[in-house]
Amino acid sequence: MRTRTRIAVIGVGNEFRHDDGLGWAVLARLRERAAQRPLPPGTVLATCDGDPGRLIGLWEGAGLAVVVDAAHAHPGSPGRVHRLALDAGLLAQPPTTSSHGLGLGEAVELARVLGVLPDHLVVYAVEGAESALGTGLSPAVEAAVEPLVRAVESEITRHRETAARRPA
Repeated sequence: MRTRTRIAVIGVGNEFRHDDGLGWAVLARLRERAAQRPLPPGTVLATCDGDPGRLIGLWEGAGLAVVVDAAHAHPGSPGRVHRLALDAGLLAQPPTTSSHGLGLGEAVELARVLGVLPDHLVVYAVEGAESALGTGLSPAVEAAVEPLVRAVESEITRHRETAARRPA
């Protein structure tokens, strides 16, 4: 079995719709931190508007893909983080929906059918408060950015350590 080492971190959303810009904010912070402490070789940081075809293209060939997105929940708790992991080709359905109509479930299913799922997929969905036109995150969602950056860095570290322990 071939071990895939490429890592894709994808911030989904629209930075001009307040909290929907969460994924972009997390990616911007990861880029800032990577200037001081580089990420492992083969790590790609990308933003995406949530189009399933673009998501698939970004995570294709990855050993690990981490997707960060804002979500709506009813009832909601702005800033609450949900971590979802791919399990045997199925993504657990959260009690939230993407803030911009992202069909993440559809993207996962299409990627599964096409045989282009990453080996491991983790989604961080954060409940938002404000999705009207405009820039800047609400205070509750802004407070989630730094913990999310650390969580994504931890996912990358765990993935690299697990890959290093696998027999060649």
